[in-house]
Amino acid sequence: MHLYVHIPFCKQACHYCDFHFSTSLGHKSALVDALCAELTMQADYLPDKTLETIYLGGGTPSLLTEAELDQLFNTIYRQFTLVAGASGTLPEITLEANPDDLSPDKLHILNRYVNRLSIGIQTFDEPTLRWMNRAHTAVEARACVSQARDAGFENLSVDLIYGIPDRATSGRTASAWQTDVETMLALPVTHLSAYALTIEPDTAFGRWTKTGKLPPADEGLAATQFEELTQALTGAGYRHYEISNFARPNDRGQIQYARHNTAYWQRRPYLGIGPSAHSYNGFSRQYNIANNGRYIAAISAGTLPATVEELSVADQVNEYLLTGLRTQWGCSVAELSQLLGADFTQVQARELNRLYASGWLTNESGQLLLTQAGKLFADRVAATLFVE
Repeated sequence: MHLYVHIPFCKQACHYCDFHFSTSLGHKSALVDALCAELTMQADYLPDKTLETIYLGGGTPSLLTEAELDQLFNTIYRQFTLVAGASGTLPEITLEANPDDLSPDKLHILNRYVNRLSIGIQTFDEPTLRWMNRAHTAVEARACVSQARDAGFENLSVDLIYGIPDRATSGRTASAWQTDVETMLALPVTHLSAYALTIEPDTAFGRWTKTGKLPPADEGLAATQFEELTQALTGAGYRHYEISNFARPNDRGQIQYARHNTAYWQRRPYLGIGPSAHSYNGFSRQYNIANNGRYIAAISAGTLPATVEELSVADQVNEYLLTGLRTQWGCSVAELSQLLGADFTQVQARELNRLYASGWLTNESGQLLLTQAGKLFADRVAATLFVE
């Protein structure tokens, strides 16, 4: 089983981000109280109470104080038991962090609670960091990874963003992306999550695009930089195991996949705690209200502010296609057929043959897998195979 806890606070709003968060920290203590109360309320949601992974996401979980972390993890351990993962590996406990929060003292505190850090660097280029309205500097971006390793963290992931137009930022050069990749490869990082810049309407970038201040996202540039990234990382020993994710072996030869996120892609049950958090139990999906004040008020009144969506057969098949095809493991034809109650290859024979002919999809021993060319069109391939 897997647990996600959403920490909806940030120091400032990044210009590209449309996740649920607040830059007002005045209710942080009350929110942590509500998270702990919801953990108790939802303790029986999962099929059992053994957790292989815990993930604190946001927002910026690294804003939590030692006392708040203590309160939260004490509540988790009262309600759940942690178990070893595959091959006896330790439970994976991840916290998302920003470089400007990761002082040596803070890293020492975090090391008491978590064993994996996911650090939101986005770029090592100073002008681009300012343009994105990130709170950290390029110097902090470089330093925090080595400091985290020195503090005892072996499982380190960083985020980068590609597809940023050179003309969009003052001082950004055409070689900035190449420098980002080279800088990341020189650091003691075992995992990378890389995302194409997307322009969401309800963000600063969305408003800038609407008024002509910022050009639309350049899909051609994003595709080129995605290919450059893939070649550079696979050449350096990283496994490209999901469209946006790369992992390499640690010092003991274990490939450092993001086990928590892999659980999402492989349709395993998970519980999401906090405003805007989602949960999945195999048959239905549940999502909390994305409003801090209303979330706190509802939990304080003993009410769960969640909407439940029962998943139809088509929903379950289509979700598996959408997530599974993004991974190196692909989608099992047998599992698709079991979910559908019919032979998937017969139901979708025409579309499958077209995708095979296009060179975007293969069937290897009963597993539907994207080709390297198909990875550029993952969502389109999945949508082509959706059932009704």
